[in-house]
Amino acid sequence: MAALAIYGAMFTSAFLAATILPVSSEVVLAGLIAGGRGDPVLLLAVATIGNTLGSVVNWTLGRGIDTLKSRRWFPITRERYQRASRSFRRFGAWLLLFAWLPVVGDAFTVAAGAARMHLGIFVMLVALGKAARYAAIVAGLWMLR
Repeated sequence: MAALAIYGAMFTSAFLAATILPVSSEVVLAGLIAGGRGDPVLLLAVATIGNTLGSVVNWTLGRGIDTLKSRRWFPITRERYQRASRSFRRFGAWLLLFAWLPVVGDAFTVAAGAARMHLGIFVMLVALGKAARYAAIVAGLWMLR
């Protein structure tokens, strides 16, 4: 049961970190690894899956951007969305490799949904970028041991 709690906490923090909530999944991942709790490779996989699924929520919000963007609760400001949309049009889908970046990453994923990007390609690119970020954290901590 303890293992389920560890991986559940990792998944939840990673999922929420991909949304507008101020959650730092990197801190959770680093803390679990530094504390010797959980398998680092499995933690990396769970974090990647959770964070990618959280970005799918943003993609879904982007699909409904026209009806949602004027709502007070909408997570992306109009200015940030417009900046992300311009960047997305300029650099294309490859920009999603950087969906893990603070502040702008969420806007990139919303812009991809608004652009009606194919969900399969979206998931592949977002997961690749997020896995690379988490792998760098795991590798860095492993080298410190």
